[in-house]
Amino acid sequence: MKFGSVCSGIEAASVSFERVDIKPAWFSEIEKFPSDVLSYHYPEITNYGDMNNLPNLIKNEEVEAPDILCGGTPCQAFSLAGLQEGLSDERGQLTLKFIEIADAIDLVRIKKKLKKSIVMWENVEGVLKDKTNAFGCFISGLAGLEDVITVKKWSNSGVLFGKKRNVAWRVLDSKFFGVPQQRKRLYVIATDININPELILFEKAENIDYIKLKGTKNLYASALNISDSFFYENNLIKEIEGNKIEIFREYTDCLYSAYGTKWNGNAAAYNGSLYISQNDRIRRLTPLECERLMGFPDNYTKLKGSKDTSRYKAIGNSWNIQTIEWITNRITNLKLLEDYSWVENIQISKKGIDFNLYLFEEILTITKDLIVNCSLSSNNPKKGNFFDLIDSKPSEKLYISDKAISGILRRKNEKNLKMNERLENLFLNQIKDKFSFAS
Repeated sequence: MKFGSVCSGIEAASVSFERVDIKPAWFSEIEKFPSDVLSYHYPEITNYGDMNNLPNLIKNEEVEAPDILCGGTPCQAFSLAGLQEGLSDERGQLTLKFIEIADAIDLVRIKKKLKKSIVMWENVEGVLKDKTNAFGCFISGLAGLEDVITVKKWSNSGVLFGKKRNVAWRVLDSKFFGVPQQRKRLYVIATDININPELILFEKAENIDYIKLKGTKNLYASALNISDSFFYENNLIKEIEGNKIEIFREYTDCLYSAYGTKWNGNAAAYNGSLYISQNDRIRRLTPLECERLMGFPDNYTKLKGSKDTSRYKAIGNSWNIQTIEWITNRITNLKLLEDYSWVENIQISKKGIDFNLYLFEEILTITKDLIVNCSLSSNNPKKGNFFDLIDSKPSEKLYISDKAISGILRRKNEKNLKMNERLENLFLNQIKDKFSFAS
């Protein structure tokens, strides 16, 4: 199988896909540094740059129509009207263009008597709460509907059966897939109408006590036996290569693209999740540690002359590889999965002339013997070890300055914010006798 990638970034998709023998056919990335990373790692794969050019290139068969299309276009400010009238908002245009690329691929594949492509799309979970109903517009467009579906509230998971494609979506959290990072992302899989994409994104839950689920608030945690102590470490201090390393939580907050520049004004400045104490001095994560936090090979973004800020941005904008790898394994094993859809046993949430929509809870108790996992975690949650990420030779510039620490503590006091107690004590010890502020 081959795939085409839009908004390619540094190609987490390629790293994940190649582990299951799915090869890249082409990329589409316009930013310079990510493009340089692609050229370095995949010199034989063409980067077509602007994705707006792809539909015509594919239709003219100048660009391959691959088995899989993947990407993560911005979804805001998108309406189906744009398909006919055009949009002034570039973000909406890119999402419409993504659907147009998928349609062009299928047009060529049908002409060649090939199966339609599988579409995979990733985005922030906030898209589900967008006030312009961006998500409803997006999946309606993928499904080939005439009108946009609107609902009072989009669930974190569900399935839409349309006239052109079937579409499944699910929010997954990478902290359950083997990396110590809380990174909730929305994953959408769209397929031909004779395929059930819910068999890719969702699992029949196994070894679950049906009685235990009744009345439980955190259904998925109970169902999958994820206790409150799943991430608990008895010791948050460890010696690594002669260095005293202390972490402040067992997993980090979501790594963001501006981490290299805006590191002292967000939640991580107070909960310590994106800080490390090395020999009692607080520092940020190194680019290498961030690569590991996303599942990339060591020094994947370390090119000759590359700046740390470019590496942080590219890594933070990318996908978590372990989560994508779980999905790609499900895609390649689709033939081995159930040969019927359990959705047939669920009440339709909304029905139209050309669609059936199902909105799921985190755990679907269909019958006593049929329970389906639609939660943030797979059936087999995996825990990553923060200490495995440690780069014990960080640049001196990554340590938090006394002035920055004073500013963090001042804002904490002025706004009456909570702070990790151990982090605060280390901060205070570092700047004592140098700065004064109200305690």
